[in-house]
Amino acid sequence: MISCGLKRVLSCVLVVGALSSGGAIAQPTQSNTLSISAAFEFTSLDPSKNGFIYSRMQVLETLLDVDEKGLLIPALAERWEISEDAKTWSFHLREGVRFHDGALMDAEAVVNSLSIAQAKHGALRNAPIESIQAVDKNTLVIRLSRPYTLLGAVLANYANGIVSPEGYGQDGEVLALSATGPYQLHQFAPPHKLVVEKFDDYWGKKATIPYASYLTGHRVESRVLQARSGQADIVFGLDPASIPSLKRLPNLALYSNAIPRTIVLKVNSGHPFLNDVSARQALSMAINRQGIANGILRTPGSEAEQLMPAFLSNWHLNRLDNDNQAQTIKPDALLASLGWKKNAQGMLERDGQAFELTLITYADRPELTTVATAIQAQWQAIGISTKVQVTNSSAIPMGHQDGSLEVALMARNYGFIADPLGVMLSDFGANGGGDWGAMNWNNAELSQLLSSLEHTADPKQYRDIAQRSAQLIYNERPMIPVTFYVQQTSVNKRVAGFRYDPFERSFFLNEMEFVKP
Repeated sequence: MISCGLKRVLSCVLVVGALSSGGAIAQPTQSNTLSISAAFEFTSLDPSKNGFIYSRMQVLETLLDVDEKGLLIPALAERWEISEDAKTWSFHLREGVRFHDGALMDAEAVVNSLSIAQAKHGALRNAPIESIQAVDKNTLVIRLSRPYTLLGAVLANYANGIVSPEGYGQDGEVLALSATGPYQLHQFAPPHKLVVEKFDDYWGKKATIPYASYLTGHRVESRVLQARSGQADIVFGLDPASIPSLKRLPNLALYSNAIPRTIVLKVNSGHPFLNDVSARQALSMAINRQGIANGILRTPGSEAEQLMPAFLSNWHLNRLDNDNQAQTIKPDALLASLGWKKNAQGMLERDGQAFELTLITYADRPELTTVATAIQAQWQAIGISTKVQVTNSSAIPMGHQDGSLEVALMARNYGFIADPLGVMLSDFGANGGGDWGAMNWNNAELSQLLSSLEHTADPKQYRDIAQRSAQLIYNERPMIPVTFYVQQTSVNKRVAGFRYDPFERSFFLNEMEFVKP
């Protein structure tokens, strides 16, 4: 097995030319390689750090998978059972599954991977797991200290992908990513390039395209040029403004797909200007969501007044109830009720202080900067002066931790774990909110509701509690939604079989093929 074999794999190139039992095929060329371009870098072989790229490129697989509705389906475990007290989960593995290094996957190998993942940062670490044990060659059991309905969704997360025991160092570091997917690593050149090669001994639907490459490019303009020129077969994260011109190109098919990601404003509810719900409601009401959706993002219908899109139905409110009828009150009146008055320049003042805020956002998603500028103008119209700072995404958790953040515009992924409860617990849990969630805001009822969902198995009861939780967040506005995300993708017509995963787990490479000329 060939691996980087270094403690840091930041600049090495990993070539895995012959991990499959069938040996290496011809080297990648433009004609035999499906090329993918997207925005996000990767730096590590470790699934707990960058598993998203290995899951999407179908190198890495998990015990359970998720369908397009977010429901759990079999993957490496062909079936599973949950005890009556919901504290014992038994998983029955598929037989005959091989790792890319040729070794057979068995229960001991799966227990090894999950135990290592449990010791690292991630959702599995927070699960109330008492033990993970192999019962026999193809069965493992996870025992919990209390019922935890999230376990299945957590196990389906890429951070808990199953890796061959030979791929780990003594301290659990991933030295070679030998997993079980229909593709295996061929070239690993972080942070920008990854090439995978089809794995002929795959247990499921085998790939027909010999190679696939992933190339990172932050600049959306560059990705648009790659789509236009044919340099990339599939381009994710296109600028909505580029879609009309790309649609006119005969060699491209364009796709717009809703995903469980929302553009939201993270608000410091402890800030003296923002600690009253009426102030947060006024900020929300002043946002022209339809104008942003139509005019800036070019995605009519994507405007959002709540966190979750409709297809996350447990958490999406079909009817928005407002406790204090703020819908019938203008934002100016709400702010006036808090003592804010406009000065001669039309800007708000109270007790000699101007209503000024700093809004931070980041350039990884170029649309955020444009949306931030629009919100700046819309808040200016009601007398709030807003300074927009474009920085790194890491500034948001840093500002949360040191208390300096006032407002941040970000793209929050509520489908990171298939059940949004995992993210909701992180963002709004009993600790008063997380780095990417509520800040200096805590609601005792919401904390109790979210905690109860961890052991609520009845679907109707689960939905009722989730709906009440969503309503509380909507009423209090500790996070202010702006628009739902729509993934804009171009696919070169030399490729057939493309479909989009709304949970962004897989590119479904093994379902695609090249169209014969």
